[in-house]
Formats: sequence, C-alpha cells, structure tokens
Amino acid sequence: MTVSKIIDLVEDIKEKYNIVGREDELKLCLAAKLAKKHLLLEGDVGTGKTFLAHSISNYYSQALERVDGDERYTASNLIGHFDPPSVINQGYCWDSFMLGPLTKAMKNGSILFLNEINRLNEGTQNVLLAAMDEGLVKIPKLGDVLAEEGFYIIASMNPAEYVATSPLSEALRDRFAWLKLTYQSEEEERDIVKVRTGVDSEEVLSIAVRMTRETRNWIDLRRGSSIRGAIDLASIIQYLDPEDAKSWADAAIMSLVTKVELEDGVEQTVEDVITTIVQKVLTEMDFH
Repeated sequence: MTVSKIIDLVEDIKEKYNIVGREDELKLCLAAKLAKKHLLLEGDVGTGKTFLAHSISNYYSQALERVDGDERYTASNLIGHFDPPSVINQGYCWDSFMLGPLTKAMKNGSILFLNEINRLNEGTQNVLLAAMDEGLVKIPKLGDVLAEEGFYIIASMNPAEYVATSPLSEALRDRFAWLKLTYQSEEEERDIVKVRTGVDSEEVLSIAVRMTRETRNWIDLRRGSSIRGAIDLASIIQYLDPEDAKSWADAAIMSLVTKVELEDGVEQTVEDVITTIVQKVLTEMDFH
C-alpha cells in the first residue's frame, strides 16, 4: 500500500468518525495494523486511546472484544473456562468450554482491545505472549486455539505513575509497536468540544477549554482534567448563564472536581482550587 493510500485512509476515517486532528497518530496506527504488529497506545486519561481503537475496528468492520484492566482479572477470564454443568453432561469438550475475550477474538479473527493493560496482573498479561508470537493458545483437556486471519491486539495504558498500575513485563512490551498519545493543541480541543457538544459560542468554547487545560499544569494538582472536563463544562454552562462569573465557577466545580486530583499536602479543597483557576482564566480573557 502506498503512502498516499494511507493518507487517503486517514482522511476517510477522520471524516467517518468525526476525529479532530490526530493525522500523524492515525497514520502510525494504520501502518502498525497493516504490518500486523500489535499496537500499544500509551497516554493520559482522555487522550483518545479508546476512541482510536474503536474507530479502527469499525473502519475495518471487525468485531471488537474489550477487556478493562483490573488486577483481579484472571488468566481464565481472558482465555475462557469450562462450564461445570455442561462438563457433567458432556465432559470436557468444546461445547462445554466458554470462550474468553482472547480466544473469541482469535477464533473470529477480530480485534482484542485491552483497555488499561497495565492494570492486569503479570500472570494474566503473560497469557498474551503465545497468542502474539505464534497465534495460538493451549487449553488443557482440549488443545490449541489458533488465531484466524485478522486477529489483532490493541492495548492501551496510562503512564506508570498512575495509581493502581504496574509495569508491563519486558517480554510483553517487546511484542508491541508503541505509540504515545499526548493532549492535543488548544485549537483542536476547542474543535473537539464543539463537535461533541454542539455549542457554537466561540467564547464559551475558549473559556471551557482554557479552564480545563489550566488544571493540567496547576501546582496544587497532581492530575489535571482530560478533554472530558471541557466537554462537560461547555455542556453545562449553556443551561446556566455564560455571562455570569459565578455560573462559570459553579459549572467548573461540577465538571472538574471528579476529573482532577490534589497534590499531597495541599490544604485547600479541590473546589477552592478550581474556583481560583476559574477566576484566573476569566481575568486573563477579559471576561465581563
């Protein structure tokens, strides 16, 4: 496939799924998939990892099996298990075996999306190695599950400093092509909020995005808000009074409190921090 063809595919995907920006990232995702290299997307919450995975699977008309990372998620959850009543009636056979997301994706030639893979425990992660290397999983008492054409893994992970994450094993990382997703530009974030909310006011879009972006570099916050904060803020403020500073403060608290995290030792409440951010942004943007 030529480079120009991949560029055409990128534009087609962007148009079909209302993707703002991300041309380079989409091009790299497509290159990895066409090369049949399983893909690991790393980035902060809200950088579009899940959206990209769904867009690619939908574009190729492939079913998507999703697993949400959790340290309690076991290898048998991923591979599948025997159904006890069926085993009693039929014995250990394929009819008594309940496929898990991995084996189902392999048998159907579909995409397995591992959301927050670094929340899975190491034992569960290691089940993926043979599937990625050899396209097979061995099931005791049954035999091998072989991957059909089209089987593909897309995994996402938050940065290692996030709570409840654990590093991927070196062996597993080695089997992925890796792509880092960062927050998009302020202009692109305004466009995203406009697409997702239908809000037309440039002032509302600009203020909502600026407040949200400010949280990401605020000294009292360990974690700032994703673009979802701006989407929620723009959606809520249109039903209040966008000309009123208190309405902005109230809407920002509603939209952002659940999406940010205070640094250790900060004595202010998160509501107070957000109120300060609101006041700063409104002053800088000559709000009146």
